[in-house]
Amino acid sequence: MPPTNPARRRALADAAIELLASSGVHGLTHRAVEKEADLPPGTASNYFRSREALLVAAAERIVELHHADTDQAVGRPAAVADQAVGRSAAFADLLTESLLTAATTLRNRYLAIFELQLEASRRPVLASALTSLRKASLRITAGHHDELGLGIPREKIPALIALYGGALFTLVTAPPGSVSRQTVQSVVQVIVQGCAAPEGS
Repeated sequence: MPPTNPARRRALADAAIELLASSGVHGLTHRAVEKEADLPPGTASNYFRSREALLVAAAERIVELHHADTDQAVGRPAAVADQAVGRSAAFADLLTESLLTAATTLRNRYLAIFELQLEASRRPVLASALTSLRKASLRITAGHHDELGLGIPREKIPALIALYGGALFTLVTAPPGSVSRQTVQSVVQVIVQGCAAPEGS
């Protein structure tokens, strides 16, 4: 019977994320993950029988962490769209904080997901996992926008995610320390102008 210790499974997945960010897909091995997680030899292969299973687990863990962070951001009172400020301004603030955090505090996490996305073009199982997670992300994003009262039309959400993803890649892969709030705000302004619903709608 496969191991059922959720904390150890998470520790292995978190170690895999760090290795993907620092060493790329080719640096991700069971033994390297065990060393990164400070766990005995054989632990990773007990939880993830193949290297592909390890890659899928890392992808699932990244999305789990991303959704938890998004839920937390939506729950903050400051994130709720204040009609006096305007929906576009509230939306811009939310995107700015998200992108800035991704490019600084959470940079390794997003470097890892970019590695996984490239590897998915060669691994159908990983591609399938990422497709399922992308669909869930689309559904969750739409729900969060409704909660915040942002009024973004449903048909624009896929385009918003594509623009966000492009901005995320550009900012996360920039040299460490080169991303400022002002840089992010300039990018967000363009996204908001294209995707936010008109004021008063």
